[in-house]
Amino acid sequence: MSKVKANDTVEVHYTGKLTNGQVFDSSLEREPLKVQLGQGQLIPGFENALVDMEVNEKKTVTIEKTNAYGEIHKELFQKIAKSDLPESINPEVGMGLVGSRPDGSEQQFRVAEVEEEFIIVDANHPLAGQDLVFDLELIAIN
Repeated sequence: MSKVKANDTVEVHYTGKLTNGQVFDSSLEREPLKVQLGQGQLIPGFENALVDMEVNEKKTVTIEKTNAYGEIHKELFQKIAKSDLPESINPEVGMGLVGSRPDGSEQQFRVAEVEEEFIIVDANHPLAGQDLVFDLELIAIN
């Protein structure tokens, strides 16, 4: 039986969990993820876990934060005056916000703190700083 190699296109079902068991994403209720390896579309630990798997093989892997979304970077926290926010926004910790970069592209933020006159937003990936656990099932090698 053939095994997954670098640059193969694969179809995989997965369930991603935090180390406390909380599920943050799963493909089980939809089509399997179809992706070509080596294109930078997956976190390194997920892609590395697929290499050498065979069709119908299942496994669970723990991916350290360095091979997932990395460490939390303090420089990605910003203090923003509440007066700079649209009036319709009542910021709460955990709320997602979208801002515009100087080039016009969008940036995702999460409200980390709410103070009297300011909010602190975090531009780190929501899963940064965490080890992740994935249940994997290889469906196909295309």
